[in-house]
Amino acid sequence: MARDYQRTDRIADVIQKEIATIIQQEMKDPRVGMLTILEVKVSKDLSFAKIYVSVMQEEHAQETLATLNKAAGFLRAQLAKRIQIRVMPQLTFVYDDTTIKANRLSKIIDDARAKDKSSHDDENQ
Repeated sequence: MARDYQRTDRIADVIQKEIATIIQQEMKDPRVGMLTILEVKVSKDLSFAKIYVSVMQEEHAQETLATLNKAAGFLRAQLAKRIQIRVMPQLTFVYDDTTIKANRLSKIIDDARAKDKSSHDDENQ
């Protein structure tokens, strides 16, 4: 019987919480603006962790991502001080624009519904 909540999932949750705290409190780089840690995926052997981030200012997303990937060594060292595990995963930051795309799609749908409703109301008058 497979376990529902594996060790890698628990470690990913801890990394997500701690990395958010470290970025917020200890990173002094102005190129890292407002961001959200959406998800962390840790490999089964704990050697790699992909950290999916969303950036509030979409136009600065690539710069923020590059800065985070350059600071991955610092962030990994800070994590190692906070989390007691045998192997600290290598960190890779990945930009996730799913929420931005979802908002755009939602706006298109809302606009289409409003247009359809207004044309329907015009026909009934």
